[in-house]
Formats: sequence, structure tokens, C-alpha cells
Amino acid sequence: MEITQPALKVLQNYIYTLIRIRRTIGPLVRRMRVWSSLLRPLRHLNIETRRRRSSSSMATDAESIAPGKSKLGWIGTGVMGRSMCSHLLKAGYAVTVFTRTPAKAETLLSMGAHWADSPKSLASQSDVVFSIVGYPSDVRQVILDPSSGALTGLHPGGVIIDMTTSDPSLAVEIHSAASAAGCSSVDAPVSGGDRGARLAALSIFTGGDEAVVTRLTPLLNLLGRVYYMGGPGKGQFCKLANQVTIASTMVGLCEGLVYAHKAGLDLSNYLNAISTGAAGSKSLDLYGSRILNRDFEAGFYVNHFVKDLGICLRECQNMGLALPGLALAQQLYLSLKAYGEGDLGTQALVLALERLNNVSLQPASSNSSA
Repeated sequence: MEITQPALKVLQNYIYTLIRIRRTIGPLVRRMRVWSSLLRPLRHLNIETRRRRSSSSMATDAESIAPGKSKLGWIGTGVMGRSMCSHLLKAGYAVTVFTRTPAKAETLLSMGAHWADSPKSLASQSDVVFSIVGYPSDVRQVILDPSSGALTGLHPGGVIIDMTTSDPSLAVEIHSAASAAGCSSVDAPVSGGDRGARLAALSIFTGGDEAVVTRLTPLLNLLGRVYYMGGPGKGQFCKLANQVTIASTMVGLCEGLVYAHKAGLDLSNYLNAISTGAAGSKSLDLYGSRILNRDFEAGFYVNHFVKDLGICLRECQNMGLALPGLALAQQLYLSLKAYGEGDLGTQALVLALERLNNVSLQPASSNSSA
């Protein structure tokens, strides 16, 4: 192919133009690279400065929740709530309490707590509101009721911490309602029973915005150890999984005792022997001796445990899960309710197994004297 003279001239002009552009831009590119290398440490410094400012801001927020600065509200003074709230009073916090049965708040009032006649009134006087009540319907009433609920009285920037074992979907609903009102919420159900509540040794499963949980952790540490499980509702999911585990563990503990009794073993010696082996558990430590002493006083009510297991089973249905151990435990606890034993503690499960096998772990001398 032969290139004509005019075409060759155009091509030469194009090449010369490219050379001139390169000679002009080249030094600029080199200067830009130099400046970029000089500014790189400053960019890292700026990022670190922003990070430190963010950490400083979070620390300031955490420090803002402190005795003398923050007012707390507490809804629910049952077996767990009364002990938990007392730790906040002992730490020096100003606490306002509400419960449906005022007599249950007398101990806290004698320690310096103030009384409110409704969740709304309580929240209007509080920066952080705790609730630990019986059932999801109670949670909905004390927090979301449009006329008397805590959220209607809470000022923007306030926080609601629901420590009731409840529906994960309700926790998400509360979080959305709180956000719409300019407030925050955390689902924070607990495990450890009445003993853990008295000793401030509860496991606290939290769900919600992580920054909010971080801000609240120094406060929650007064009640136990805090575990962040994820977004809204995840604290409740963790507690439900905890209840699944406890249910089967309690069945195993009670069945083992019935078996050991039928085999003629000394039950106290039996519990001591297995407690240091693979069968040892928190449930054995908390409830083994209570069962032998026929102490069925509630550290956690059968009624509430049936409620928890029912929520677990509904969630299993939603997830497409089959957990037969959970279903069996729920049926055994339901039988206690049928016998009018719903206000006993969860260790009363042994009564259902005694009836099922027509035996009693109660010593013969106690039976004859009864």
C-alpha cells in the first residue's frame, strides 16, 4: 500500500503534536507523583485524626452515663428485676421505678428509688429506661402503648433497654419506633437466674446498634457481662438459643436423678460425683441441691419458661427447623402448668418425671412425716 505525500504530511504533524504534548505533560505528571508521595503521610494522619476524634466522641458519650449525670428508669421488680435494679442504686444512680404491684417495689423505694405511676411518667424523668417484665404482651404495653407507654414519655436521645425474654420481631419493632422518635433501643435479655441477678453475674445478650451498646456497656456491666450479638432482635435470638440449651439440660439433670434414685444410689453423693466430670453444668450447680431439698421456689418461673419455649418453637417453625428435644421439654413443662405448678421454679420439672414414673425422690422419712 503506497502512502501519498499529503497523507504522510498529516501523519508527521500528528506525531510531532504527540511529542510536544508529552514534553509538556511529562514534567507535570512527575510533579504530581512527587506531591502525591509527600501528601500520603498527611492522608494517613487525617484518617487517624478522624478515628481518634470518633473514639474520643464515643468515650465522651460513655462518660455521660454516670451517677449524678444520668437518670435511670426501671420497669418490673419481680424475682430478677428487683435484684438487678438494686445494683444500680448501690452504684449511686438516681432511679425511678414502676411496677404493676407497688408492694414489690418497697425494697427499692427504701433504698432511695423514686416511684412513678406509669411507664410514660417514668420515662419522662429518665435518660435510660430498663424493662424486665413477664410476657411479650407486657413489653408491648409498657413500651409501645400510645397513651401510657415509656416511648411516649422518653425525650429524644433517650434509650430503652428491654431485658425481658421476648419475640425477636417485637425487638425490631421497638427499635424502629424508638428510631422514629429520635431515641434508641437495645434488646438485652439475660441468663443466670435469681442467683446471677443477686450477684451481678448475669450474661447479657445485646442486640441493636453497636455504638449504642458500646455506650451503655459500663452501665450494663453493673449487672453482669455484656455480649454484643448483632443488630436489633439478635439479643433475643441468642437468649432463645440459650433456653433451648437449658431445656434439654434440665431434662437430662432430672432424668439422671430419677434413674440414680431407681438404681438405689445416694443422690447427694451422686450429684457430687458427676459435678466434676463431663456431666457437670451450671444447671446442676444451681438446681441439683434445690431439687434434693424439694426447694421449688422460683428463680425462674415455669410459666415464663413455657412462654420462652413457645417462642422458640414458633421461631423454629419460621426457620423450618425440627428440634425434638425442645418440643419434648416444652410438653413436660406444660404438664407442670396443667397441675397448677406454673409459679414454681424450673427445677420443678422433676415433679413431672416423678409422676410419669410413679416415683418420688423425697426421702421416705419425709414422706411419712408429711
